Amino acid sequence: MNHTAIDIESIREKLVTLRDEISKIEGTGDDAAQTVELDQTKIGRVSRMDALQSQAMAKESQQRRQLRKQRIETALQRIEKDVFGLCVRCEEEIHPKRLAFDPTVLLCITCANQNET
Repeated sequence: MNHTAIDIESIREKLVTLRDEISKIEGTGDDAAQTVELDQTKIGRVSRMDALQSQAMAKESQQRRQLRKQRIETALQRIEKDVFGLCVRCEEEIHPKRLAFDPTVLLCITCANQNET
């Protein structure tokens, strides 16, 4: 693959940094995702509903972080296999600006647009 337009080492560093940041954040959301106490004598109904909503948001955030981390790992594996920057569908090069914006993309803009229709 022609890597002249993209700096693979710079992208690798960016991906590793993002992965490390996500790993650090993962521990902070664990408390909010814990099971909500259902005993109304300890907390009121409205407080419990707020806690349930916070729990749901924390779980959703946790799932988004896991998905992002998985995409980062996939991009790092693609770098190691020397297929980074190639569309997984048509195997054409993904535009360097698209990769600079999101180095975890797997599709070129043409294939991504076809996915949306």
